[in-house]
Amino acid sequence: MKAAFRSRYGRHDVLSIKELDTPIPTENEVLIRVYAATVNRSDCHVLWGKPWVMRLFTGISKPKIAITGCDFAGQVEAIGEQVKTFKVGDKVMGFAGALGYGTHTQYIVFPENKGIVQMPAGLPYEQAAACIEGAFYALGAVRALNPTSKQSALVIGATGAIGSATIQFLSMYGIPVTAVCEAENTELVQSLGATRVIDYKTQDFTQDDHQYDLIVDAVGLYAFSRCRHLLKPNGSYTSSGGTSNLFWALATRFVGNKKVVFNMSFKIKEGLAYIKEKIEGGSFRPVIDRQYPLARVAEAFEYVATGKKLGNVILTIEN
Repeated sequence: MKAAFRSRYGRHDVLSIKELDTPIPTENEVLIRVYAATVNRSDCHVLWGKPWVMRLFTGISKPKIAITGCDFAGQVEAIGEQVKTFKVGDKVMGFAGALGYGTHTQYIVFPENKGIVQMPAGLPYEQAAACIEGAFYALGAVRALNPTSKQSALVIGATGAIGSATIQFLSMYGIPVTAVCEAENTELVQSLGATRVIDYKTQDFTQDDHQYDLIVDAVGLYAFSRCRHLLKPNGSYTSSGGTSNLFWALATRFVGNKKVVFNMSFKIKEGLAYIKEKIEGGSFRPVIDRQYPLARVAEAFEYVATGKKLGNVILTIEN
């Protein structure tokens, strides 16, 4: 089988396409033919081995998992003897978390009871892949904020995989959403549910004269200290910036009336099932920027690293 392979940490140029043996599922695993996956911000950090603290989990001097990728959409090709939930021929999508699982490949084995669900009916593999990693993080952030219909929200980085999904999930609560993005993407974010748009190229959103009940920094670049004044009393802020917000989450539990929510959800299977339900109900749709074949995986990583993508970048896994 073909796979996106690297033997060391580095930029996109450490990647190559390598022929490897097809894995064999154990009694509780399924073998999946992968047809699509995303190349995302988490994948970039795993590729680079940065921030350094993540190497405690991904490998200190070199990566434990040589193949990149953390999510997938594909078809079950074989099952272990004890597998009950899935059968050969099922179309499935799954996610293994931000630290990677080696999904940029033609075949993977995946535990039956982990983060894998049936794909939404009638959805192409490419679109299914665009409903996984970013959507799962967005769902976790929104749920951590405990939104209500009487609140208002600001989404920073509204056109990325997390941001575009966050707008949709917040809109399901009937919340008016102000989206921070480029003016040229106004039509896109409004179609997702945004009611107001701030063009960050011409306006400093931190000087906005509005205040919000909820703020989501979907790009992880704006510290709570820069956004605090934009929150109403008893408002809540969360960010995709990771552990840097843990201090603020602890501190604001005891000081002040504006809170930082540190989101860390491990309920992947339940989250993907919820996303599947919303897709089939017509209230959630994926946003895709562009697609690359597996042979051009290095280009896909290079593009994602620019921070300019809209929604998701899809890697298609050909025969």
